[in-house]
Amino acid sequence: MKSIGKKKAFIVLGTCVGSVLLFMLFTKYYNVKVDEGVYGEGSTLLNIAMIFASLGLGWVAATALVELKETIKFLKISVDNKKLIKTLSRNDFKSKFAGSYFGIAWAFIHPVITILVYWFVFQGAFKQGDVAGKPFIFWFIAGIIPWFFFSEALPSTSNVFLEYGYLVKKVVFKIEVLPMVKIISALFVHVFFIGFIYLIMALYGYYPDAYTLQFIYYSFALVSIVYSVSVMSSAIILFFRDFGQIINVILSVGFWFTPIGWNVSILPKNLAILFKLNPLYYIVTGYRDAFIDKIYFWERPYGTLYFWVLCLVILSLGIKIYNRLKPHFSDVI
Repeated sequence: MKSIGKKKAFIVLGTCVGSVLLFMLFTKYYNVKVDEGVYGEGSTLLNIAMIFASLGLGWVAATALVELKETIKFLKISVDNKKLIKTLSRNDFKSKFAGSYFGIAWAFIHPVITILVYWFVFQGAFKQGDVAGKPFIFWFIAGIIPWFFFSEALPSTSNVFLEYGYLVKKVVFKIEVLPMVKIISALFVHVFFIGFIYLIMALYGYYPDAYTLQFIYYSFALVSIVYSVSVMSSAIILFFRDFGQIINVILSVGFWFTPIGWNVSILPKNLAILFKLNPLYYIVTGYRDAFIDKIYFWERPYGTLYFWVLCLVILSLGIKIYNRLKPHFSDVI
């Protein structure tokens, strides 16, 4: 009982401290001056919304810290089974195109065609000029490549327990590794397109430097947000199959909600705030920082802190839901 009381006290204290820190983070991240109407008539509503958002995230973050031990334990399972994940990922990637004439080439053909179509639409039909002094196609590719990975990896990781149902039913098999299997499988194509960015850079006379190596950090961040969401979504989808369709709808809307083919600077400031809440905004902007704008990730400290706090909150919440539902997995497969 004492330990339960201590947990509750920690959550209350953590919520208070976390809410204040998060509110400060929001005001810095979005450049909001609380006591000045920088957003006009909507400033009061904006501040109220930020206060409630800070309280909510503060509570979730404090709860996540209480459950940090369970989070580490969950992650350790994947670390301890690296060889198994590597083998299953390779087999999963090959099996996607088994039986097709061109085989794994389809994994690269479709994204390349998509890039060419958007290139023609935006630069050919709409006469889109250079962005920040760089060719539009270069700017566009840097934004859409992380989206390709996210839009492929999230649905596949969410459905992984349905796809590998025969393994889920095996008591001795560590099914916690399966979302990471799908993520690594999707990374094979992502690595190819990172090379594609370097090729486009070379064709336009731009060459790799220390900034471009940040793709390693932003790829890790991309994997982290997909993994964090998939732990929760892969468990929920077993009990609510329509959740898979909801994810597809979110991805369809999310493409336009993420500044991939357009620049967020064209929006009014109060509307731009909503778009910056999207964690993919941080990723897409980060890839462009690395390959185009030449900005190190630590030069965006508030955005970086916001992203990783959000990842921790989503992951901790996801693990809690997963642990609650796991005993019933075999009953619904």
